[in-house]
Amino acid sequence: MDKNTLFYTEDHEWVQVLDDNTVRIGITDYAVEQLGDIVYVEVPEMDEEYDLEEAFANIESVKSTSEIYAPIAGKVTAVNETLEDEPENVNEDPYELGWICELTSESAIDTSHLISLEQYTEFVED
Repeated sequence: MDKNTLFYTEDHEWVQVLDDNTVRIGITDYAVEQLGDIVYVEVPEMDEEYDLEEAFANIESVKSTSEIYAPIAGKVTAVNETLEDEPENVNEDPYELGWICELTSESAIDTSHLISLEQYTEFVED
């Protein structure tokens, strides 16, 4: 996956726009480094609806527990069920294997509040 085609949040989520109304969401490799070994991922329930910036998932590591926030408002239309038995997939590859869920919005996806890889890199370096 080309990280330059993704959008990012300052809460360390990445967002891949799949079509006009759907995004795939995960956490960045920087977040994975900060968390350490991930031991549990609580994915959201299918068909649940979330508001922008509402917590929708939890990730537990040997260091801490972190909430994951919705980068768009929408309904859960897919979850990465493999994370239930293989949470280490997030450590191995947070982009391909460790994605968390897909959210579908009733309207076209607005990415204006999200940041580019370059902006995200500058943010984590500060």
